[in-house]
Amino acid sequence: MSKILEEVLSANEHYSKNFGKKGDLALPPSRHFAILTCMDARIDPAKMAGLSEGDAHVIRNAGGRASDDAIRSLVISYKLLGTKEWFVIHHSDCGMMLFDDDIMRNLLSKSLDTATIGAKGWEDHGKGPGSKEASYVSFLAFKDLERSVVEDVQRIRRSPLVPSRIPIYGFYYDVKTGKLVEVPEAMKAGKA
Repeated sequence: MSKILEEVLSANEHYSKNFGKKGDLALPPSRHFAILTCMDARIDPAKMAGLSEGDAHVIRNAGGRASDDAIRSLVISYKLLGTKEWFVIHHSDCGMMLFDDDIMRNLLSKSLDTATIGAKGWEDHGKGPGSKEASYVSFLAFKDLERSVVEDVQRIRRSPLVPSRIPIYGFYYDVKTGKLVEVPEAMKAGKA
């Protein structure tokens, strides 16, 4: 058993012993909102937004992007579980700003091992083989933080599955200060 697996199982054992009445929480989120944000380990959505178990849906992926799957989750969140407001929250110093689709595809074509970034950019140190399947994937990297928030709010708003009555708020999280920073153009695009 790996050290990480042991630590997680030990932490879960402690958590479950103090679970209390959390097993009685209702399925729909009690505060009726959802957050789409990045998987970055420096972001704790519960602390960032003052959440407790059962309060809100939190959807996370690389970059907090409005991928088809993220929109699918948001649609289920409102249609079946009653959320009425959504937040799109990207963040400063995001790793998604360090590459583009061509770089990622090139790295994956060489090997499936972890790459590193240095003075020369991204380097693959794997022995291969890689995968050509990456040529079919859009990794949704971006160079402009605020523009990415605007694009994602607009993409969600354009979905024919999303009712216009749901406000979609656009922010980025500053990883140096812990503050949410409003993106005015995204807020305008997401207005109900």
